Amino acid sequence: MPLATRISNAAAIAAANAIVDLVDAGSGAGYVQILDGAQPAGVDVAIGAQNVLSQHTMSDPAYGNAADGDPGGVATANAIADDTSANATGTAAWFRQFDSDDTPILDGSVGTATSNMIIDSVAIVAGQTVKVNSCTVTMPES
Repeated sequence: MPLATRISNAAAIAAANAIVDLVDAGSGAGYVQILDGAQPAGVDVAIGAQNVLSQHTMSDPAYGNAADGDPGGVATANAIADDTSANATGTAAWFRQFDSDDTPILDGSVGTATSNMIIDSVAIVAGQTVKVNSCTVTMPES
């Protein structure tokens, strides 16, 4: 018989909380990098040829309590600091969040709409200010 794990709405909310709480591990606030290029196959895969376009300090705690995403659990990030001088020029494609000890926690999509992280423009120029408007992490319910 094939595997068919399913989780309840309450479990999806709890899973979202557990994952985003890992961003708060370590001695200080976590951070997020916005990158260009292809998103690696997994969070444990090192960043390779991709360029870090900007880096932002997360709030501490990074996220509020997850809510019912109907279906699933959705955690919404608290305020994320602007990067007032972008590291490089490129097209933002994805992000990676780390705890304060530099442990990668999660990756997600970046865009101006319909993405995990919403920014004003995906066209980033070195030295410009990059603002994160919102960021959410969703755990599916099935």
